[in-house]
Amino acid sequence: MDNITVVRIFTLSGLNETMNYKVTIFSFTLLYFCVILFVNISVIVIIISDENLHQPMYILLCIFCINGLYGTSGFYPKFLLDLLSSSPEISYAGCLLQAFVMYSFACCDLSILAVMAYDRYLAICRPLHYHSVMNKTRLSQLVCFSWLTPFCIFSINVLLTSRLKLCDSKIQKLFCVNWIIVKLACPDSDTISNNVMSYATIIIYVCHGFFIIWTYMHMVRTCVKSKDDRVKFMQTCVPHLTSLTTFLSAILFDLMHMRFGSKDLPQNLQNFIAIEFLLIPPLMNPLIYGLKLAKIRNRILGIVYLTGK
Repeated sequence: MDNITVVRIFTLSGLNETMNYKVTIFSFTLLYFCVILFVNISVIVIIISDENLHQPMYILLCIFCINGLYGTSGFYPKFLLDLLSSSPEISYAGCLLQAFVMYSFACCDLSILAVMAYDRYLAICRPLHYHSVMNKTRLSQLVCFSWLTPFCIFSINVLLTSRLKLCDSKIQKLFCVNWIIVKLACPDSDTISNNVMSYATIIIYVCHGFFIIWTYMHMVRTCVKSKDDRVKFMQTCVPHLTSLTTFLSAILFDLMHMRFGSKDLPQNLQNFIAIEFLLIPPLMNPLIYGLKLAKIRNRILGIVYLTGK
C-alpha cells in the first residue's frame, strides 16, 4: 500500500466516452462559456455604472452574477484544456482547489438566494421598515455572510480531506469533488470527521432552504391581501423563485446521483447530471433578471438603441 498512498496526480476519466467528439464539444463549450461571461459581465457593468441601480436588490443580483463567474471560471477553462488533452489529469493541489471552488460556488449561490429572499420579504411584508433595516451596513454584513460562510466551511472540508491517505487516483467525473476524493481514501483512513462535516454542511444549507420557504410563506400571505403587493411579487420574486428552482433542481440531481446513483448510467448522462448546475443557472440567472426586472431591461434596451444609431 505504501506505493499508492502518496497521490500527486489525479486522472479525470469522465471524458473517456467522448474521445471522437472532442473538437465539436470544445467548440460548443468555448462558445457557451463566452456567452456566460458576456451576459454576467454585462449585468455587473450595468448595475455598477448606473447609480439608480445601487439598491439592495440590484447589488445582490450583481453579487449573484460575480459568483456565477467565480464558479464557471473554476470549471470551464480546465475542462477546455482537458478536451485538448489525450489523458486529462489534474494535480493533487489543483484538485483540492477545484473541489473547493465548486462547493463554495454552489453554497454561495444558495446563501445569496437566501439573502435575496430576506430582502424581498422586507420589501413586501415590512415596507415601512425596509430602508432602515436593509441599510448599507446590514447589506454589507449579509453579503459578507453569503461569501465567508461557505468559504470557511469548505476550507475546513478541504483541510480534512488533504490529511487522508489515498489508495486510488482515478476520478470518474469531469472535475474534482470533495466527496469523490474522500471515497478514494484507503480503508484504514479515518473519514469520520469528513462525514460529520459533510452532514453538518448539509444541515446548514437545508436550514437556508427552510428560511427561504418561511419568507415565501409570509410574502404569499401578504400578497393575497394587496393588489400592489401582488404586482411587486410578480415583478421581483418570480425571477428569484425561478433561479432558486433551477439551482436546487440541478444541485439535488447531482447530490442524489453522487451519493445514491447507479454507476450503470451512461457516462454522458452522468456527465450532464454532474455539470447541470454549471450549465443552466450561470446563464439563466442574468437572462431571467435582465428580462424581468424593468430597470435592467430598460437600461439594456437603451444601450442597444444607442449602439444601433
